[in-house]
Amino acid sequence: MSAGSPLAVADLTEIRAREPHRIGNAWQARTRRDLLGQDGRLLIVAADHPARGALGVRGDSTAMASRSDLLDRLVTAVSRPGVDGVLGTPDILDDLLLLGALEGKVAIGSMNRGGLQGATFELDDRFTAYRAADLAANGLDGGKMLTRIALDDAGTAATLEASARAVTELAEHGLMAMVEPFLSTRRDGRIVNLLDPDSTIKSIHIASGLGASSAYTWLKLPVVDELDRVMDATTLPTLLLGGDPQGDPHDTYASWGHALELPPVRGLVVGRALLYPPDDDVAAAVDIAGELVHGVGR
Repeated sequence: MSAGSPLAVADLTEIRAREPHRIGNAWQARTRRDLLGQDGRLLIVAADHPARGALGVRGDSTAMASRSDLLDRLVTAVSRPGVDGVLGTPDILDDLLLLGALEGKVAIGSMNRGGLQGATFELDDRFTAYRAADLAANGLDGGKMLTRIALDDAGTAATLEASARAVTELAEHGLMAMVEPFLSTRRDGRIVNLLDPDSTIKSIHIASGLGASSAYTWLKLPVVDELDRVMDATTLPTLLLGGDPQGDPHDTYASWGHALELPPVRGLVVGRALLYPPDDDVAAAVDIAGELVHGVGR
């Protein structure tokens, strides 16, 4: 794909059917940037929820079902001045790549999407997407792994082992390993993440010890109560996640603003809260986050 020739979403299937090699070529030709900019902070838009069967936003269980709509929202979000890049699975990142949206942006690949939402095997969270070698070969900037730790579910052991292997392999390639840990449990047949301060602190310590090197390990953590005490549990650079948005967005933005003042916190990784805001104004929601992270608005 030549620079300056943007594609429409309708063109993507034609390219995939007739010229699939263009995806690999485009990764090799992509303009890259340093992981961190001058201010040392990151705003990453997350779009890896669909691959785990998690399509809901607030009360709408199929909010993310339309790929064309999701891509439109992502292209809008990534075009805003405060956004550094995207976290996604290969299908989404390949689409954005062909659309020209990843030029000069950070690209983080989501690695384990096997713990499907609502499945009996949800906590046996297999690595079903990117491998470290794929990320390195295509010039992506890092890999993210969801690492839910349930002391009452044997599936946790396999997830921990796989996450540790991924951290080691990413470090060998000099790529960011973004570990997203939770202490979790099963209640009434559903997986529930424990978001109290002490559970979050315990998850931080477990995640920090994964792999043969912590040199390239970052954490992706929820905004919880007593965050000053929680963040004192690590020296690893940390990005805060948005989660499934609930309540007044202004309250959410205020909590992000306070959290971003803490030393280990280097930015945000937010998906649904920015891509599906209550007023459906993606650009405005992203600009607020950009102002919080970088001091960059409209």
